[in-house]
Amino acid sequence: MNIVVVGSGIAGLTAALHASEAGHAVTLVTKSMLGDGCTPLAQGGVAGVYGPGDSAVRHAADTLSAGAGLSDPEAVDVLVRDGAARIAELIARGVAFDRAADGSLLLGREAAHSHARIVHAGGDATGAEISRALVAEVRRAPIEVIENAFLIDLVVDRGSVRGIRMLRDDALADLESDTVILATGGAGQLYTHTTNPIGATGDGIAAALRAGAAVADLEFMQFHPTVLAAGPAFLISEAVRGEGATLLDDEGRRFVFDSHPDGELAPRDIVSRAIAKQAAHGRPVLLDATMLGADRLAARFPTIDRVTRERGFDWAHEPIPVTPAAHYLMGGIITDLDGRTSLPGLFAVGEVARTGVHGANRLASNSLLEGAVFGARAAAALGASGRFDRLGDLIPEPEISLPEPVEGCEPFSRAALQRLMWDQVGLLRTDDGLADALVTIHSWRTSASAPTTGAEHEDANIMLLAEATASAALARTASVGAHHLTASPALIGA
Repeated sequence: MNIVVVGSGIAGLTAALHASEAGHAVTLVTKSMLGDGCTPLAQGGVAGVYGPGDSAVRHAADTLSAGAGLSDPEAVDVLVRDGAARIAELIARGVAFDRAADGSLLLGREAAHSHARIVHAGGDATGAEISRALVAEVRRAPIEVIENAFLIDLVVDRGSVRGIRMLRDDALADLESDTVILATGGAGQLYTHTTNPIGATGDGIAAALRAGAAVADLEFMQFHPTVLAAGPAFLISEAVRGEGATLLDDEGRRFVFDSHPDGELAPRDIVSRAIAKQAAHGRPVLLDATMLGADRLAARFPTIDRVTRERGFDWAHEPIPVTPAAHYLMGGIITDLDGRTSLPGLFAVGEVARTGVHGANRLASNSLLEGAVFGARAAAALGASGRFDRLGDLIPEPEISLPEPVEGCEPFSRAALQRLMWDQVGLLRTDDGLADALVTIHSWRTSASAPTTGAEHEDANIMLLAEATASAALARTASVGAHHLTASPALIGA
């Protein structure tokens, strides 16, 4: 079969390698350079290696608990069941995970995990090491790579996806295929503050929406609790808190215990909201890692140690300011357990997909694992008999009537949309704020000209996703996981 894979993070690279090794002709298309995107920025690691007293069953239980009751148990079972093989595969492909003196894998622990089960590389450079190894494998494989190619749309013929339309060197071109695997990542650029790179504009989900693919759970955007609140967004890994660092308010108090008995190791949505509430009242939040000592911080977290020092902080001797930031989209294109979507000929893997694993809140270090597990499963399902049947398992969301365009709202700019999403469709939401946001976004979309440049297509994509996200959030009338409704408006500042 002729396969087009769009995206070159862990999910896309894994799918491309497995498809090529199965004998398919594979073309990998990527928006920028091969290996760019979110994967090389991932710090924490890959969950799924179990020490004494731990097991896949316990990992599944932690995943289901973090998902706030909305995770699909069958998808979670697949994740933890296939995880060991995928981690072993990464090692076989050259990923150098950190090891103890006796050669055993070093295991870290992050929030909402009951055990230390996370393998890491380079201390806090796990994603970069995985990307390096997989990119090298792709370069050696008989895989055609097309870089700097922007996904414009899916090509649909008689109800089936038959390829993609891309923008390359300022010219449109169609690439035909028997099957398209989308691995285009998430949409952190919907928000003012995000850990995602500039290219994370939700292009794959937007293209799938325009083609008629089913999506779900777009209201569940995970905000990482700890991003350095000085200079460009820089993630401070959750593993730092797993090692013992604490969060302090302006009076030096560990305030997260007010929200959850696990304090700093509570699920991410809870920790992020606790910080956001402090910020809403003008109170700075500090991450205190001084108890770990300079030598341990430099050895375990060399990248964070270097960047914090470059920005003028000596985190071995003083707490550092942090803020939440949009990090990971739990929703996306609905898939079955093999990556099939509601559109024949279209698969989706990684953050672009809604597998059901994460529910309303992702467990830390399950994202790289998900990309590896479902990337391999999608490749194995190519050409195999199988039928997408996940829609019957979903509770339909009520229809939201789109508002009429209004005059007098702020002119569209990407920055204006990001501020609106941050303030009204962010960590703390209200019905009125969501409705107001939807009015403004819909007005922007209906008045926008047809896009021609790559930047204009990105703007069109984030407007489409912003509208779909606000609509999904307004339709979900009860707080759950990352979707949290408050009784009164709150401005989240950072």
